[in-house]
Amino acid sequence: MGQLRIGIAGYGNLGKGVAAAVRQNRDMTLHAVFTRRDPATITPPTPDIPVVAWDEILEHREQVDVLVLCGGSKEDLPQQGPELAAYFTTVDSFDTHARIPEYFAAVDAPARAGGRTAVISVGWDPGMFSLNRLLGEALLPDGETYSFWGPGLSQGHSDAVRRVPGVAAGVQYTVPSESAVEAVRSGSRPELSTREKHTRECYVVLEDGADPAEVERAIVEMPHYFADYDTTVHVVTAEELARDHGAMPHGGFVIRSGTTGGGHGHVVEYRLQLDHNPEFTASVLVAYARAAARLNARGQVGAHTVFDVPPGLLSPKPADQLRAELL
Repeated sequence: MGQLRIGIAGYGNLGKGVAAAVRQNRDMTLHAVFTRRDPATITPPTPDIPVVAWDEILEHREQVDVLVLCGGSKEDLPQQGPELAAYFTTVDSFDTHARIPEYFAAVDAPARAGGRTAVISVGWDPGMFSLNRLLGEALLPDGETYSFWGPGLSQGHSDAVRRVPGVAAGVQYTVPSESAVEAVRSGSRPELSTREKHTRECYVVLEDGADPAEVERAIVEMPHYFADYDTTVHVVTAEELARDHGAMPHGGFVIRSGTTGGGHGHVVEYRLQLDHNPEFTASVLVAYARAAARLNARGQVGAHTVFDVPPGLLSPKPADQLRAELL
């Protein structure tokens, strides 16, 4: 397989991260950026990369090996994922956990009909954390798994905040409870509710005339995002948002605490500490783009998740080199 031709669908923070990640992979080249905005307003990653209007995207289906979908999970991907999977091999970062089975089914049918492969819900959670939850349960069947996110800025939740009527701009931070994390690391296997493990902090700039109380209510009662957490909404100015909340750190932990057959206790932890959430998520997407192309070349069409992708397909190295260097 020659150089993979990558298309980017959507050019916000995640799309820019994908462009940067493609430049780090010598077996890939960036074909085009596709945008719903006026292409003339978009500065491409390099001057030679075309920026193409969204309504022309299907004209490029034979020139793109993998299309990386960089829209939001709340409104963009539920529509774009199934529509584009009929024409492109795709990778996306759909991250509304409760709706992943529904989204998988919506993408699977058109991908199969079109002979395409769609790897959905790729990133660090869902994605890398999902794999570590699976490994923890498989290795320590007598145990409990705990996922903690943050402290850091969530892309998906921030996107959901910005779509609330009356919000001009905003970000959301997920903050784990230190006492809950330490209790889990002790191996005591505590029973913790969703609300006991995390809090959520939102910083929003209001549109002119917006009712702060109504905006707050819409955020804290939003299902799948904030309703199950203690959520605080802070109203700030545009200047304060730009000054204090321009960075995009994130991270978290997956911890499996369990007992093996001889009665011995074990705690297994996977941790991420990220300076820039979108760039890391984009790097995961690009690795899975390589795997998606290989799956499609093998005739493995339809929707897939990280559970269905052999890890060796993520690497540009051939299998014999992986065995010699990493096994």
